[in-house]
Amino acid sequence: MEGSRLLCLLLAFSALLCVVLAAETPFMVVHKKVSLSKWKPDVERVTVSINLYNRGSTTAYDVSLIDDSWPSDTFSLVSGNTSFTWDKLDVGASVSHTFVLESKVKGLFYGRPALVKYRVAAKSVLQEAHSTPIPPLDILAERAPEKKYEWAKKLAAKYGPVTSVLTIVGGFIYLLVSPSKPGNSKSSKKRR
Repeated sequence: MEGSRLLCLLLAFSALLCVVLAAETPFMVVHKKVSLSKWKPDVERVTVSINLYNRGSTTAYDVSLIDDSWPSDTFSLVSGNTSFTWDKLDVGASVSHTFVLESKVKGLFYGRPALVKYRVAAKSVLQEAHSTPIPPLDILAERAPEKKYEWAKKLAAKYGPVTSVLTIVGGFIYLLVSPSKPGNSKSSKKRR
């Protein structure tokens, strides 16, 4: 009986210790997003943006970003680098990295998440975090032309009825508050 109590107490203490130690580490949130744009009829540019957020309780040191999921036989680097490093990322801080690729190969491409490695000040072992995945990219696919005023239609559909009611109520209040013109002309005739 005494041994089982001691074992339970030891397990509870070790669980609490794990929670405390885990709370005092950097927690990296890495978001990867990609946008496609036609550069020429047979060339498409891929803009990759990766945002890193330190949501932990301590600073992350020697932060390195590696995104090597872009094969050189399909993509060529136009600007930026597919890897980058920062000396540190403080608690609550965020950094961004962007690079542009170009592809002349048509078809679906399935990219992997980017890899982020960092150190905790007290530990020499590198920690790892992975970015969010990207959806499959349909390179050089035929797309419907972008509608220029699609946002205006959505805005009108969402707020049109409210705007109409406010306009009617505002007009009614204006009629009640503003002086009428016939009353003004009668008073001016009486003065003469």
